[in-house]
Amino acid sequence: MNVFALISQATIVVKFILLVLILFSVFSWAIIIYKHRTIKAAEVSSRKFLDVFRRSKSLSEVNDAVRKYRQSPLSGLFQAGFKELVHLTRSSPQPQRPLDRDRLEMINRALLRASNAEITRLEKLMSFLATCGSVTPFIGLFGTVWGIMDSFHKIGVVRSASLVTVAPGIAEALIATAIGLFAAIPAVIAYNFFLGRIKELITMMDDFSLEFLNIVEKVYGS
Repeated sequence: MNVFALISQATIVVKFILLVLILFSVFSWAIIIYKHRTIKAAEVSSRKFLDVFRRSKSLSEVNDAVRKYRQSPLSGLFQAGFKELVHLTRSSPQPQRPLDRDRLEMINRALLRASNAEITRLEKLMSFLATCGSVTPFIGLFGTVWGIMDSFHKIGVVRSASLVTVAPGIAEALIATAIGLFAAIPAVIAYNFFLGRIKELITMMDDFSLEFLNIVEKVYGS
């Protein structure tokens, strides 16, 4: 059977459903490619930034090199923490006075806000993949049900239940289910795969925040 011929003979409703499923699939693959590139860049940049952070002799030295690793979520955390640290040390009436617990907590909150912003950036467009994976099979199933209903209607009009009468209609109806699964399966696989990598980056951010706070407490703490 010619799939394109079957689609051309389908009802307007089934054609519209197929168009919606194809659009879902196209956008899904575009997001998959985009997320693969951005997450991979974040991972590579984070490893390099972490290496620079641990080899540097001062936080100011790290701040000078942070522009090279803008794709890393760790650089966003460092900038937020370092900016808050500079603000607290400059605004202190006694610049040489060590940072107390309250001021260290302010830095921690700045790191937490930056972490939430970076997590939001990493999870951008992930909801579309989840929606595509859960919705498109049902959209395809709706197209299948509609196509089968149309086949039964033709049986009533022709007054014949032969295979020749119903086979084309059922075949074109099942195409909707197939395309729905074609759109859903890659989206679900990609969503779970990217979610695991994002969780690894979140763990890396949590560890970095603790490491940054430990350094600040040792150098500037009371």
